[in-house]
Amino acid sequence: MTEAHTHHHGGGRGPDHGHGHGHSTHAAHAAHAAHAAHAAHAADLPGLLDGDAQVLGAYLPAVTAWTAEHVTDVRTVLDLGAGTGVGALALADRFPAAHVVALERSPVMVERLAAAALAPALAGRLRVVPADLDEDWPDLDPADLIWASSTLHEVADPARVLRAVRDALRPGGVAVVVEMDALPRLLPDDVGTGRPGLEARCHAALAAAGWNAVPDWAPALAVAGLDVIGQRRFPVEAGPGTAGAEEYARATLRHQRRALGDALAADDLATLDHLLADHGPRAVLSGARLTVRGSRTAWLARRP
Repeated sequence: MTEAHTHHHGGGRGPDHGHGHGHSTHAAHAAHAAHAAHAAHAADLPGLLDGDAQVLGAYLPAVTAWTAEHVTDVRTVLDLGAGTGVGALALADRFPAAHVVALERSPVMVERLAAAALAPALAGRLRVVPADLDEDWPDLDPADLIWASSTLHEVADPARVLRAVRDALRPGGVAVVVEMDALPRLLPDDVGTGRPGLEARCHAALAAAGWNAVPDWAPALAVAGLDVIGQRRFPVEAGPGTAGAEEYARATLRHQRRALGDALAADDLATLDHLLADHGPRAVLSGARLTVRGSRTAWLARRP
């Protein structure tokens, strides 16, 4: 649950892996590999979220400004799955009279949110509540605005969570759902060993594995009893020289490379490894040459 996401980018959280029966060596290796992949993902996530916020966070002021056009007198904001807190901070900045309540289940993220809440600029306006959205929510005051960024695709039962969102809103309050609608683009189109389009092939392979499988949330919002007001796409681009862009691009590509395993042709995998190993001034991932592109889609709905 992230501001980005969970760019884990995997699809929703699935059922826990069982341990199987018998003593199948293959099953044991598969379970070990799955556990190692999950651990690597968990270790990557805070850094990826921080990098995404630093490099591509320009979409946040645009989304919160769009939100502010549709809601007034915002006193209480509820941030579902607040992650590292970049969304909560953007909301606190956009709505200076509001208190922001951040719900987050990850102990690592809760710790980071608690540190962010101490910032003098917030003046005690950010409250961190450890909570799992798939469980019963804590008792909270009605919210004027509920924000769910890169969150709904992570929960076990999005329909249940959206009903809880409706119940937690005051009449006339709004809910905003934000999703990364495509993986960030890091490579020029002509990159590839004799075959341009390496990044497109990477993204296709990751999509086949369930990464970034984001639905249209408008029908689910309507079924939950919310009036869908609008849907907008917010593209964002960070040009050469952007602070942190190279570190973010390398971390993202390393994360993808681990997930790809041997899902691509050998020459494509070799090219990825070369790109990650090349740190020279003319490297494709050099910050002086690098352009990072991304986008978010946001849905906005009101409780009647």
